[in-house]
Amino acid sequence: MSNPSTFKAEPNGASGPDWGDHASLHRSNDGGGLLSDLKAVRHGSLADLIRFVVNLPSDEQDHYVIEKAGDHRLTIGEIRTLSRRADFPRG
Repeated sequence: MSNPSTFKAEPNGASGPDWGDHASLHRSNDGGGLLSDLKAVRHGSLADLIRFVVNLPSDEQDHYVIEKAGDHRLTIGEIRTLSRRADFPRG
């Protein structure tokens, strides 16, 4: 999740994930690391990649992780939790 920006030291009112943030989809066993971006299966917004993963057959979903800015890797548990949020853009 990205840090909200501030204006005059007050939060800008944004809460929750920035669904439009750039992210990349990876196989969960790709090892990450310095050349992680070269191993990406797909690139897109956070919302698009969450939608992609949760629409895979359930036995394939845990083979993927989503990497966001700051090298945070979202596991399938986090991906499913985000997909169930009321503010998740359904498409």
